[in-house]
Amino acid sequence: MPFMYILRCRDGSYYTGSTDKDPELRLWEHNHDEHLAARYTIKRRPLVLVYLEEFERIDAAFAREKQVQRWSRAKKQALIDGRGHDLPVLSRTRREPPAR
Repeated sequence: MPFMYILRCRDGSYYTGSTDKDPELRLWEHNHDEHLAARYTIKRRPLVLVYLEEFERIDAAFAREKQVQRWSRAKKQALIDGRGHDLPVLSRTRREPPAR
């Protein structure tokens, strides 16, 4: 099954990716393989898998990866923490006034 995943890097940043491989194998590649790891993750090892979503098709996992990559750190953290109810509030732009 394909997956969208989020890794926490040594420096505290997040890396979002998608794969049709076993997620633990992909994590190993990010942590140990110079040729299969993403350029971003090579200098930020070790990495820890902090979030995983499963999909029926790789194109759906890839689309979700691209969506989450555009999110703020706060929004990614809410997803990781299972605080889906906070996502709409975190989606508002900084200029948009809060709802009354």
